[in-house]
Amino acid sequence: MGPNGLRSTPRRRRYSPPVATRTPVSIAIDAGTTGVRALVVDERAQVVDIAYRELTQYFPRPGWVEHDADEIWRLVCETLSEVADRVEGTDRTVRSIGVTNQRETVVAWDRATGRPHHRALVWQDRRTADRCAALVEAGYLPLVRERTGLVLDPYFSGSKMQWLLEEGGVPTGPGLVLATVDTWILWNLTGGTSGGVVATDVTNASRTMLFDIVVRRWSDELCDLFHVPQNALPEVRPSCGRFGKVAADVLGSSSPLAGAPISAMIGDQHAALFGQACFDRGMTKATFGTGSFILMHVGGTCPEPVDGLITTLAWDLGTDGDVAIGADGGPRAGRSSLAYAVEGSVFVAGAGVQWLRDGLGIIAQAADLEPLARTVASSEGVVLVPAFAGLGSPHWDPAARGTITGLSRGTGRAHLARAMIEAMGFQVRDVLKAMAATGTAPSVVRVDGGAAVMGLLLQHLADQARLDVVRPRSIETTALGAATMAGLAEGVWGTLDDLAGLWAPEASFSPEGDEAAVVAAHRAWTRSVERSKGWATNAP
Repeated sequence: MGPNGLRSTPRRRRYSPPVATRTPVSIAIDAGTTGVRALVVDERAQVVDIAYRELTQYFPRPGWVEHDADEIWRLVCETLSEVADRVEGTDRTVRSIGVTNQRETVVAWDRATGRPHHRALVWQDRRTADRCAALVEAGYLPLVRERTGLVLDPYFSGSKMQWLLEEGGVPTGPGLVLATVDTWILWNLTGGTSGGVVATDVTNASRTMLFDIVVRRWSDELCDLFHVPQNALPEVRPSCGRFGKVAADVLGSSSPLAGAPISAMIGDQHAALFGQACFDRGMTKATFGTGSFILMHVGGTCPEPVDGLITTLAWDLGTDGDVAIGADGGPRAGRSSLAYAVEGSVFVAGAGVQWLRDGLGIIAQAADLEPLARTVASSEGVVLVPAFAGLGSPHWDPAARGTITGLSRGTGRAHLARAMIEAMGFQVRDVLKAMAATGTAPSVVRVDGGAAVMGLLLQHLADQARLDVVRPRSIETTALGAATMAGLAEGVWGTLDDLAGLWAPEASFSPEGDEAAVVAAHRAWTRSVERSKGWATNAP
């Protein structure tokens, strides 16, 4: 074990392929909220193959969201096997595998049998809201903020683990594992009941509300607060490094992945920050998925908590991730193998588009949203606040609910479509403004996710944030982050500078328009947000 209780992985010799050798590729396993993907990434950091399977969502009660952990593992096997079959017979060889995952979601299982004790509790699940509110009332929020950088919210894993133990019927004992999805995948990939590795990385650990992000170890005090036994938690390691190898009998001994090293584990939003090559302080990424997740690199020292935001470990490259070297031969200023980030989590982005499609029938498919919105010059004062599950950063109000203001008799489908797009931009703008209070102002915003294809959204965000907004050539940045980090550990790439040189923009949007109109539009948005707050009583 290395300093701070983290496992130290010996540095391996950098891989130097001989002439005419097979082309090295890295594979990313991306176990997301709505589906599981396996992606093959070549030495140019380009995605060259993808396999995807949709994941079943379970909603046993209002505010409860669950996944079947066995289904997650089955889909990992199916997608890996599919891309492995296509790699075989080509001039490519798999050098490394990286795992990235939906964060905060909790799986409980038995090491001896390999059986989950309960369905996984998903990050969106709100069943522990009362428990979190009671802890706030009892005065524990400062402790949680100081140790973890988080807020007391059911979004995070600690209260979910407590519920599984106290109300979910999960038995305690020496065989119990309580962990996030990355650990579940790693354990199964490395042999499961036949010696599977029970480990996680610092990014996923930092989302549990049980991990001290300054000293980087499980907190005795917080584990006691949530009644979670530490011996059920996984070992915490750096994000970059050899976690284990794919066991021969997992995908079959003839699989080209048998024995392949698993050399990176990292939460999905952290992986996107890495995949966007945000390696220097102030560099910021915004992912438009089901929600919007905005992370800004703030350097190698943990900052003081900032109201409305959470602090998290961006990654730890350990001894297998080289730091870029400056002209003087020393580390480049602002870069280190350990990186922290501040984060704002917006609960509704793509989910709002789905609501317009499935709930209101305003559009037939998501791709129809921008063309419809462009049929009007503006929203004509219509403001839509999509607080369907409360408000996340920087407000953190679980009792907020969605509002539409500014309606007139002339309001039509196109105005609502445009108002939804603008809401996505306004929410990110509010997070970016809060980030400036950290002492490190956002310098540029690199965007990804499904909604990032909309030029109307990105121009609106640039206007509101008064920053350049850049869409990369590949928006598969979560997978790229996991795959390239794994490749960094195994010598496919040498340094962060190598990876930064492979990142390329596809489109850039600079602030335009009348600043007074921008300010007036945001003022109307703020008034509508205030009306949405505190709307529900006994909010889950």
